[in-house]
Amino acid sequence: MRILIALAAALMVTGTTAAQAAAPAVLAAPNINVANVQAHLNQFQTIANNNGGNRAHGRPGFKASIDWVKSKLDAAGFATRVQSFTYGGATGYNLIADYPGGDANNVVMLGGHLDSVTRGPGINDNGSGSASILEVALQVKATGFKPTKHLRFGWWGAEELGLIGSKAYVKSLSSTEKSKIKAYLNFDMTGSPNPGYFVYNGREAGSSPGSVELQQRLEAAFTAINVKTELTNVDGRSDHAAFSSAGIATSGTYAGGDERKTAAQVAKWGGTAGQYMDRCYHQACDTTSNINATALDRHADVMAIALWGLAA
Repeated sequence: MRILIALAAALMVTGTTAAQAAAPAVLAAPNINVANVQAHLNQFQTIANNNGGNRAHGRPGFKASIDWVKSKLDAAGFATRVQSFTYGGATGYNLIADYPGGDANNVVMLGGHLDSVTRGPGINDNGSGSASILEVALQVKATGFKPTKHLRFGWWGAEELGLIGSKAYVKSLSSTEKSKIKAYLNFDMTGSPNPGYFVYNGREAGSSPGSVELQQRLEAAFTAINVKTELTNVDGRSDHAAFSSAGIATSGTYAGGDERKTAAQVAKWGGTAGQYMDRCYHQACDTTSNINATALDRHADVMAIALWGLAA
């Protein structure tokens, strides 16, 4: 039933005819198993525990996180590469993973930052987005999905210090390579304990052409799983900003951080009014105990629905 709703919602957004959509079963996105995502978060927690309590830029916990994610993708047959950069006197890293096949001139990309602040392990911010992107990528392989477009996934370093890794990646691309990326979706904090369901506003200042369509696709994906949404103006405060500045269409989802939940939002989503959506934002208590499994599950499912629809 969820897939049928997703198909109908996507048709309304894109204007595709039923006959065109029926030819390939392109929107049969998998239901992402939240237990798998939580297992990845447990691994990030263990890495932080074994490396001074964090996974921050220039600290051993970050490199260990990069190496572990890379090992999972290598085992699944992705073409991976680690891009290094220097910031604040320390070496930082981005991880890029390409899924073999698809039109190399028409790239759909998902990404999020992998680093934490120095004060804690960063399980919601942004282990949640990173773990969900990883599981969606692994499900591309596990389901035998054959996308028409080329799929690329990115995990960024030093976001917490000013979006450094994603800027370094976009800067490293030639104009031709930038033009091949037709869509970039960013996922930064998707398991907040007092959660909201926000979609990046495609009309906010600085958004690139095509961003509204991506926004609407994500909204339609939430509608498909019966979740109401609100738009949020991210104002260049996450890793989509470098892509948008390069003229690439962007959007993303967000479960909330240091905003207090309103009574109207409680009526829509549940939770506690007047309390921060993430009371452990940038704190040592941002551990695996700081995750709402329902929010984590829903945001991951939306990632998959949007990706399957865009890539095919």
